[in-house]
Amino acid sequence: MRYFRSTWVSFAGSLIIVLSSTVLHAQSFTKAELARWQQRAKQVTITRDTWGIPHIYGKTDADVVFGLLFTQCEDDFGRVEENYITSIGRLAEVEGESALYHDLRARLFMDTTQAIAIYKKSPVWMKQLLDAFADGANYYLYTHPDVKPRLLTRFQPWMPLMFSEGSIGGNISVVSTERLKAFYEQRKSTSWNPRFDHYERESIGSNGFAIAPARSATGNALLLINPHTSFYFRSEVHMISQAGLNAYGAVTWGQFFIYQGFNENCGWMHTTSYADSMDEYLETIEKKGNTLYYKYGDALKRVRTQQVRLPYKSGTGMQYKDFTMYFTQHGPIAGEKDGKWIAINMMNTPLNALSQSYLRTKATGYASYKEVMKLNGNASNNTIFADRDGTIAYWHGNFMPRRDTRFDWEQPVDGSNPATDWKGLHSVDEIVQVRNPASGWIQNCNATPFTVSGNSSPDKTKFPAYMAPDAENYRGINAVRVLSRKSLYTLDTLIAAANDPHLVAFDDLLPPLFTAYQSVSGDAVNQSKDLADAVQVLKDWNRSYGTASIGQTLAILWGEKIQRLARSRAAGDQRFDNLSLSAFTIKATTPQEKVTALADVLKDLTRDFGSWKTPWGDINRYQRLTGKTQESYDDLKPSIPVGFTSSAWGSLAAFAARTYPGTKKRYGSVGNSFVAVVEFGKRVKARSVVTGGQSSRPGETHFTDQAPLYCEGQFKDVWFYPEEVQQHVEKTYHPGEK
Repeated sequence: MRYFRSTWVSFAGSLIIVLSSTVLHAQSFTKAELARWQQRAKQVTITRDTWGIPHIYGKTDADVVFGLLFTQCEDDFGRVEENYITSIGRLAEVEGESALYHDLRARLFMDTTQAIAIYKKSPVWMKQLLDAFADGANYYLYTHPDVKPRLLTRFQPWMPLMFSEGSIGGNISVVSTERLKAFYEQRKSTSWNPRFDHYERESIGSNGFAIAPARSATGNALLLINPHTSFYFRSEVHMISQAGLNAYGAVTWGQFFIYQGFNENCGWMHTTSYADSMDEYLETIEKKGNTLYYKYGDALKRVRTQQVRLPYKSGTGMQYKDFTMYFTQHGPIAGEKDGKWIAINMMNTPLNALSQSYLRTKATGYASYKEVMKLNGNASNNTIFADRDGTIAYWHGNFMPRRDTRFDWEQPVDGSNPATDWKGLHSVDEIVQVRNPASGWIQNCNATPFTVSGNSSPDKTKFPAYMAPDAENYRGINAVRVLSRKSLYTLDTLIAAANDPHLVAFDDLLPPLFTAYQSVSGDAVNQSKDLADAVQVLKDWNRSYGTASIGQTLAILWGEKIQRLARSRAAGDQRFDNLSLSAFTIKATTPQEKVTALADVLKDLTRDFGSWKTPWGDINRYQRLTGKTQESYDDLKPSIPVGFTSSAWGSLAAFAARTYPGTKKRYGSVGNSFVAVVEFGKRVKARSVVTGGQSSRPGETHFTDQAPLYCEGQFKDVWFYPEEVQQHVEKTYHPGEK
C-alpha cells in the first residue's frame, strides 16, 4: 500500500526527498547540472525562420529534445508550466479549492511515485529523452531568472509520463470532476453519463484527409492535417538530429514529440475518436468491520485504499484536504450509481504510450508506422496516414480492449461478473481500418469510420459494435461530398477542399423553417416586412460561409436559438450528435416557434448592431490581445473578420466563437489551430498556417503575423530542407545565448 501526499519530489541518488509545498522555494541548480546543460547547449543549434518557427538541430535525439523544450519555454513558458501543473495534480495550489477535484482525478489515475518507478525502469533511449526534457526546461529557467513560475521551479524527467491527455495515457478528462466531488465529498449518487457529455459538447473535433497517387495530379500521396483545438494549444516546430530524426509539425506545449505532422517519408494526422477504449464497472460493495470489500464472482475482494493530502491555495495561505481513494481490480472509484460504486478501467501504460508517440515520428513508411502502433498506446485518436511510396491508410483508434459482445459497453457493466473483464487487447490488424481504398481518398472528421472512403469504407458488420460507436456528423457528410466530386488534387485544391464553405446542417434545418413560415404567415403577427425579407434572404442564401454573408448570420443565430429551445425539452439522459440534434429540433418545435425564433433574431441583431442585415464578418471575429491562456476580448480594439464557423454546422474549417462580458461581437477560441497540407514525392512539399503566430508575447512580430493568412484560409510555405531554411533565417543561436 502506498501513501501519497501532495509533494514536490526531487532525486538524491535513489533517495526520494519529499518536501511540503508550504516550504517550496526557488531551487538552485548545481554546478554539475549547469556544466552538463551548457555543454549540451553547445551541441544544439536553433534556427528561427522568418515566421519565428524553430528548426532545432542536434547530434542526438536527446540534443534536439533539449533544444525543443528550451524553445517552447521561450515561446510560451506559461503554457508549458500550466500543462504540467495540471497533469501532475497540483492545480489547486495555484487556482484554489475549486481545482481540488481536478487534482484528485489526476492522483486517482497516476501519481508521482508510479511515474518515478516507470522512469527508473525505462529503456536507456527513453531515459535520455526524459532527462533532456527536464534539462531543457530547467536550463531555460536558469538562463531567464526574470521568469517567475507560478509553481514549478524545477522540472523532473518523470513528468511527461503523467501528461495524460489521451494519446499518451488514459483520457482522464472525460471523468467528471463533479461526479468525483459528489462521491468523495458527500457519497452522493449521480446520473452523470460520460458519453452524454461526449456527444453533447460542440462538435469541434478535427479533420484529416489523405489522397492516393491515383487522385493526385503529381502522382504523389497528399495529406491534410487539420486539428481543431483550443487556440495556441500547440506550436509549430521542426526537429532534426543526426540520428535519423527529421520531423515537422505541431507539438503540444511541454511534450517532446511531433503530435501531428510529417517527416521525409510519411505523415500522420490524429482525429479524436469515439472508439470505446474505457469502461465503467458497477461494483457491489460490502463492509465487514472497518474493511470494505467488492463482490467478484462468488468471492469478496478487498477494496484497496490510499490516503492523499491535497494542498490548495486560500486567502489565508495553503490549506489541505485529506482524501481516502478507493480502487478495485477494474480501476479507481470515480462515482456511485444506484448504491453501487463506479470503477473506471482505461489505458494505464504511459511508457508504451509515450514511446509510441515519439517513435512514430521516425517511421519510414507504412510498415514501420504500423509496427510502432503495435505498442497500443493511443487511447483516444484515429490516424490518417500517407507516405512517399503512395500508401494511404486509416486506423480507427488503437488501444482497444477485447470484450464479451453479449454486454452493452455503452453502459456501465456489472463488475461482479467475471465475464465483463477485458480479455486483453485487439491487435492492430483487428481494429477498424482501411488501406489504399479504391475510392482513392480517406477522410475522418470525428465521425463513423464506415464512411471514411465512400463506397470503399470498412464493412460495419465485420466489427464488434464497441469498436466504432461513433455517429455520422455534418463535417463527415461534407467531407465525403467534397472529396467525391474531384478527380485530381494538388496542394492548392486540397487546401480548397479543407476550406469548402458549405454548411451542411442548414440543408436539414432551413426547409422546415420555410415550410413553417408558409403555414403561419397569414397570422398578423407574422406579416412584418422584415420577417418576410429575412426569410427571402435565407432562401436566396447558398448555405455557404463568408464574411459578407447576411444569410449566414441569420441562419446561425436562428439555429442556435431554436436548438436551445429543443434541448430544453429533451429527456435528461438523451444523447445527441449534431445530426440527431437537428432531427430532434425539427420535431420538438412548432411552426410558430420556428418563425418566432427568427423574429427574435432580427430584434437581437437590430439591438446589438443597428440592423438585422449584419454580415457575418461583422460579428464573427479573430482577436488576440494578451497571449494569456484565458484571453480577454474588447469590441473597441482591432480584430479581424472570419467567415468560417463552428463545425457543428458542418464547416470543415472550424472557428467556434462566442460573446464575452462586455462584447456584442463573437470571438473565436477553439477550432483550426495548426493546419498543413503535405505532398510526399522525392522531396516533401508542404504548406501550413497556425492560428496567430509563434510567440505568446504581445507586441512581438510573431504574435499575430499569421493571423491574416489564417482568417482567409491561406497557407505559408513550409521550409523543410536545410537550403530552404537557410534562405529564410531570422536568427541562429544556441540555447542560452542572448
